[in-house]
Amino acid sequence: MNKLNKWMGNKLCELNVTEAMDVSDGFTRLGYTKEELSAHHQFIKIASELGLTNYQDQAGNQWAVWEIDKNAPTIAVGSHLDTVYNGGGYDGVVGVLCALAAIKMLKDKQFTPGKNIAVICFISEESARFGVSTIGSKALVGELEKTDLATVTDSEGITIKQAVEDMGLTWEDIEQAELGKDDLEQFVELHIEQGKQLQENNANIGIVEGIARPIRLIVKVSGMANHTGTTPMNQRQDAFVAIAPLVSFVNEEALKINREQATPLVATVSTAHVKPNAMNIIPSEVELGIDIRSVDDDLKKKLAENIKTYCLEMEKKYHVAVTVTNLVDNHSIRLDETTKQKLIDVCETLGLTTRVMDSGAGHDVMNMASKWPCGLIFIPCLDGISHQPDEFTATENLVNGAKVLENYLQTETQTE
Repeated sequence: MNKLNKWMGNKLCELNVTEAMDVSDGFTRLGYTKEELSAHHQFIKIASELGLTNYQDQAGNQWAVWEIDKNAPTIAVGSHLDTVYNGGGYDGVVGVLCALAAIKMLKDKQFTPGKNIAVICFISEESARFGVSTIGSKALVGELEKTDLATVTDSEGITIKQAVEDMGLTWEDIEQAELGKDDLEQFVELHIEQGKQLQENNANIGIVEGIARPIRLIVKVSGMANHTGTTPMNQRQDAFVAIAPLVSFVNEEALKINREQATPLVATVSTAHVKPNAMNIIPSEVELGIDIRSVDDDLKKKLAENIKTYCLEMEKKYHVAVTVTNLVDNHSIRLDETTKQKLIDVCETLGLTTRVMDSGAGHDVMNMASKWPCGLIFIPCLDGISHQPDEFTATENLVNGAKVLENYLQTETQTE
């Protein structure tokens, strides 16, 4: 194993706050928790070893900057270190790791950039804790809806506002993390693919052109609790029975749309809460969370409307009350064409095969793209597995990704 491979393997473990990556239960570093903060401390440590200047912004994002000239443009790279519940140690982490490795390689060959280079470690990218994703990058681009978010709670009733302040930050200052358009020149993120296109097409690198931001719906059904043994079947207002067919409906409607349209759409009933959740009580309240994604916004909206219409039918049929709320409704993103082509050119120079593709998963870059030219690079992950302990990518893929970032940064920052 050469020095770079060994360095990246060691730092991968450090960023995951572990001695070995083979952890049976995976990693749980939810946004704005002490576990995420511990990983951020490792990021600060590694960045300091590379001679970078560290600071934390008002939202909690960590920055590591190779500053050449305060008046020079700044190119940013990076990703996130938080995870889902029992997630893998590569999602997000590899983007931070490869960004740091790219700077290490540039410094090792004594390259002096003509622009500043910043590595951003975004806070709370995953929606696992609060149902709201990419909080840190939303703050950077000024898309954080502070008033609406303040009272959003996690499963333990802790609000986002409280979680932010528990990290030693000031909620009232969080909007001050917003950057002006001139504060950055561009942003590039690297991530594991979370799919099998690269593996199935024997491609080394994926170059992303579109990101399918989600519509997320919350469906709440209110019926009537009663005794399971004494309430006749024809006199019930069972909230669970009323809404259970929606699960199959969402799946079948998504399949139908995919048969009729060329642009893929996916939809998932991914959360369910039943009350009072007792064996001898008829369910009186059910809440379902539905995630809809496509790079075609019209297809997402079409399915969301079909779901709302179906819920009205279930309401009448089962004599329950159904409300459908849009938790998230974000338009999908097309990334910068010039950046995309430059990344393809870098891969060609390095002898790496590429595949141009869309991303079904959201990433911090989708927010950054609203303000700056942006690119997104994918490296393969084994069998497309992500968001669980078996998530994995080989060291060779990490090195390839780091080399793409290194060469891209060198090309973009070299002086004439």
